[in-house]
Amino acid sequence: MLTRSEKRYIFTSLGEGRSKLKPDSELTILNRRFLPLLLCLYSFFLISNCEYRPRDNQNLLLLLGTGTSSSSYSQGGIDDPSGNPVSGPVEGGWTNDAYIKPSNVGLGGGYFGYNLAISGDTMVIGAYRESSNQTTITNGPTASTDTSSMDSGAAYVFRNVSGSWIQEAYLKASNANSNDRFGISVSISGNTIVVGASLDGGSGSAYVFQRTGTTWVQEAILKASNFDSGDLFGSDVAINQDVIVVGAQSEDSNQNTITNGTTASTNNSKSDSGAAYVFRRAAGVWTQEAYLKAPNSDNGDFFGSSVSIAGNTIAIGAYQESSQSASINGTTASADNSKFAAGAVYVYQRSAGIWVQEAFLKASNLDSSDRFGSSVAIVGNTLTVGAPLEDSNMGAVINGTTASSDNSNGSAGAAYVFERVGSVWSQSAYLKAPNVQGGDQFGTSVAIDGETIVVGAINEGSNQTTVTNGILNNWNDKAPQSGAAYLFQRSSGAWGMNAYLKAPNPDVADLFGISVAISGNRIVVGASQECGNQATVTYGSNASSDNSAYRAGAAYAFQK
Repeated sequence: MLTRSEKRYIFTSLGEGRSKLKPDSELTILNRRFLPLLLCLYSFFLISNCEYRPRDNQNLLLLLGTGTSSSSYSQGGIDDPSGNPVSGPVEGGWTNDAYIKPSNVGLGGGYFGYNLAISGDTMVIGAYRESSNQTTITNGPTASTDTSSMDSGAAYVFRNVSGSWIQEAYLKASNANSNDRFGISVSISGNTIVVGASLDGGSGSAYVFQRTGTTWVQEAILKASNFDSGDLFGSDVAINQDVIVVGAQSEDSNQNTITNGTTASTNNSKSDSGAAYVFRRAAGVWTQEAYLKAPNSDNGDFFGSSVSIAGNTIAIGAYQESSQSASINGTTASADNSKFAAGAVYVYQRSAGIWVQEAFLKASNLDSSDRFGSSVAIVGNTLTVGAPLEDSNMGAVINGTTASSDNSNGSAGAAYVFERVGSVWSQSAYLKAPNVQGGDQFGTSVAIDGETIVVGAINEGSNQTTVTNGILNNWNDKAPQSGAAYLFQRSSGAWGMNAYLKAPNPDVADLFGISVAISGNRIVVGASQECGNQATVTYGSNASSDNSAYRAGAAYAFQK
């Protein structure tokens, strides 16, 4: 937002997209050759906060602070080269709400915030390397400080009560053991939480918890019907009401069809091909309903590394799928392997009690090692997919079916939006960070609710400590791998950037953005390697600058 004390002027090249923000006066640079002249002219004035950052054949953006202004601007945007909005309208704006830490932060090492989820006034946060030997649930604000069961893992439930986030429960597996990694994945729907423990028993498990009032109890332990050592069942989990989907990214069968029912293949000839399992609750009892495999299942695809569910639709990522095919609708998928780890996403639909494949999705600019499908999020007829190792230097949103084929910014990352009309899926937007930098891994995490998408970039490196609503103008790299999250809003059918979120205490290698979640006007972002030793929740922009609890982790809540 442009405030009364921060009036800024925006200059863009006529041929490369025009600013939509209209301050009291606006200068337009006709050609980059005029830049030296412009700077000379302004040398006669006192200029503060001047930053020049050409965007590699994209918009020339010059922001000049010129003292005070009597106007306040809260809406606006910048076009991409195709005339599509990069910055969407800002209504109300996002602000820091809370800095959330586990009550047993201790010496750190728990990786609190590695995964998280939110539903209404309740969030669940995983800490897969928490090490207590407790095997019961603690309902209330405390947690065990024991450290004798290394990497057993835990999950923490926080509830918003009259504007305050209160730790409501500390969840542990009833059979907790060292190295189970309980909390590697979490999901919540209403009063039900599911937590993955990908190394429990060597094969992995998922645990279901149910709330009555403010009391949580363990309701079920889910296992694959064909469980086997090293399958990593629980790699990712997702829940929607009475249906849970669990990914097992290292399951090894060579099956390439769906099995509706309680059985699954015990063949192990396709190492790390991956699988996903659907469970349904009826009268309080959970039963395996389907066993999902990719139609082009192959060694090392890691199908099931990311999962999401909305209603009767499931999306499953396979970030090392290696075909060079474009997006395909229907039940087929390419068996080609010429684009290693390009990645793919598979969409499944339930009809008349039967799960069938609806689509096989690929990035429109797919390339080797992009890892498309590393993260997925679906709501209604809209699907968002992250590709954190995508390499283009594009710093804008492209609405439509195309994407940049440039590869000059290694592992900058991208996210893709797909829309379904009837049963046909097509790419509707290609999302990039406006401050795109190689190695940022934009797309590590994605979340969607309604018309808002959140994308995490764990290696983004600015030291900014505030939220930017609207146009982003901070390009520094003074806190490498501190991380960031970006909000995109859909307005009149077009996606544009809406806000840029940073932790109020960014530090090197915090990995803010490793997980993101959104529910209505609340967003929560995880930073699993944040090192503060604080064991309480603080509000607003207050956050610990202490670094004595190595990789304890943190979560940050934002509200609108």
